[in-house]
Amino acid sequence: MSVHKSEIVTILKSKGLRITPQRFAVYANLRSRGDHPTAEQLLTDLNREIFTSSQATVYSALQTLREVNLIREVLLQEGVSRYDANVSPHHHFRCRQCEKIEDIDWYTFQSINLNSLRAGLTVDSYEITVQGLCENCK
Repeated sequence: MSVHKSEIVTILKSKGLRITPQRFAVYANLRSRGDHPTAEQLLTDLNREIFTSSQATVYSALQTLREVNLIREVLLQEGVSRYDANVSPHHHFRCRQCEKIEDIDWYTFQSINLNSLRAGLTVDSYEITVQGLCENCK
């Protein structure tokens, strides 16, 4: 999911956002990875570089990016918010041992029939979370 610096600037501007070094760094970091990090993991990664950021700044950048639909918050375990720059429809696999999270293509589960839901329910969206063991933890 790697993107050049100029593309990130263009994407942020297209959403009407000011380009701050912190916002740029958070979004670039998320775009470069597929592991669905927590805010704390992002902060640690960002502070390994020359750039220094605070927890409040990272949370603020995440909230802003989420509000304009550039990232999404992924809740795959109770009390843990993870972030994903892949905002296209997809599902997730979560390893119950190492907690690795992996994207699953949207069309993997073609046989889901939402018409089977009881009358009165209106579905806006859905996402499947598959839990088990990854190949490294088997």
